[in-house]
Amino acid sequence: MVTKAQHDRRYRCLPPLLREMREEAGLTQRDLGALLKKPQSWVYNCETANRRVDVTEFIVWCEACEVTPQVGLRRVLKLIQA
Repeated sequence: MVTKAQHDRRYRCLPPLLREMREEAGLTQRDLGALLKKPQSWVYNCETANRRVDVTEFIVWCEACEVTPQVGLRRVLKLIQA
């Protein structure tokens, strides 16, 4: 049976990381949504795995949180390997 990408074991580490990066940047969901020109509910859905984040969205999320995409990706890979 095929599962959706956001339910994959390796993907499950990403939503908490998204929230962590946002909180480290001192942003609320509403603040981040405004920076990304998305509603607060979109941010919430990304952080709770109700919505899959693609690579381009991950890049702009990182940049909005003042994290380079390279550092963000290293953090994801470290979590996957743990």
